[in-house]
Amino acid sequence: QVQLVESGGGLVQDGGSLRLSCTASGRTFSNYVMGWFRQAPGKERKLVATISGSSSNTYYADSVKGRFTISRDNAKNLVYLQMNDLEPEDTAVYYCAATARASRDWIETRGGLYNYWGQGTQVTVSS
Repeated sequence: QVQLVESGGGLVQDGGSLRLSCTASGRTFSNYVMGWFRQAPGKERKLVATISGSSSNTYYADSVKGRFTISRDNAKNLVYLQMNDLEPEDTAVYYCAATARASRDWIETRGGLYNYWGQGTQVTVSS
């Protein structure tokens, strides 16, 4: 069982930056692919970024590529999402998610295959 708790959301102006953090409980954090998803009002939840257990592989949605960076610290059971040059379109509830994979070099882009989810943190970008 893995429990995930996000933090770092808030209100920021257009062009600003925020760093989201997700703390995971449980053992062998490095066995889990970690992902950040977001859901805007009235829209479906979508993948933002994902990172493999070893940090060797990452994937970003086209809409955030070049602006957002996902990273992890396996010693501290933490995963981060650094968000720069934020736009009003980035406004959403951001969720951290985890799924176990046999290889620490694999990533997972399919949201339906993530087993564990955090409660979400609100990010609001004002224009």
